[in-house]
Amino acid sequence: MSFNTDIKTFAALGTGVIGSGWIARALANGLDVIAWDPAPNAEANLVERIRKCWPALVANGRQPGASPERLRFVSTVEECVKDADFIQESAPETLSLKIKLHAQISAAARPDVLIASSTSGLLPSEFYAQATHPERCLVGHPFNPVYLLPLVEVVGGEKTSLQAKEAAIRIYKKLGMKPLHVRKEVPGFIADRLLEAQWRESLHLINEGVATTGEIDDAIRYGAGIRWSFMGSFLIYTLAGGDAGMRHFMSQFGPALKLPWTKLVAPELTDALIDKVVEGTEVQLGTHSIAELERYRDDCLMAVQAAVRATKIKHGIALDE
Repeated sequence: MSFNTDIKTFAALGTGVIGSGWIARALANGLDVIAWDPAPNAEANLVERIRKCWPALVANGRQPGASPERLRFVSTVEECVKDADFIQESAPETLSLKIKLHAQISAAARPDVLIASSTSGLLPSEFYAQATHPERCLVGHPFNPVYLLPLVEVVGGEKTSLQAKEAAIRIYKKLGMKPLHVRKEVPGFIADRLLEAQWRESLHLINEGVATTGEIDDAIRYGAGIRWSFMGSFLIYTLAGGDAGMRHFMSQFGPALKLPWTKLVAPELTDALIDKVVEGTEVQLGTHSIAELERYRDDCLMAVQAAVRATKIKHGIALDE
């Protein structure tokens, strides 16, 4: 089956932090958006979230026709998806809920319309089990804030067709994203598995009194985090090997992997550990509100991405590399 990638109407089911981020990105790309969420005050909360992030989208550049006025909130799943050209579900991470919801979505949607889920770790083969035309169902896992961060992990299930995955990748690219095709169904996909390992080790360091939350964040944002933002880890380590590259790096630093520096098992989330984490982040917040730091985060993300784009152009590196 072929899938239309020239989408005009974007359906969003679930309008929390992730769902509203998808909606903002779709609106900024000049699409009509139909949204549904059964939570109390969902429509008012969504409108407020769009209002807060829209200045960042204006600064980051919008497509012709982009407007918050192109958002329509509806009261049923069926009304949300029946006229959609692309469907993005961002409901809570509960398997039973997603199974039921995707059965409902897929029964009401046109058979040639892709259905993607924002799940951060549930496997598509499981929650699309009762879906109609499961060959068009897949995962499109984004990162917060969705309206600014380009990465989206595309994961197919056992019945997902290659054509569906290829079409989803084309659609996400048109939305200004960097699709990452996850080759196999694996819990946590790629990015969250990497983040989970770092998060687990951070909790051990806090639990053992080695560092505070602020000190751990400083270790990332003034060191590896800066390098990661434009070159990742493998290419950075290749440079660390000098002219001999990665082979020299692996031979020189590989033995360190046998040293018991890190811990694979997560620490017990005791009340004492939770208190340490909360107290540490409260110190980091200081007098700033969450809303103020969201705006600071957005400005920093745009500045970093703009700087990387400009430097790629300067060095003749393709913007999508």
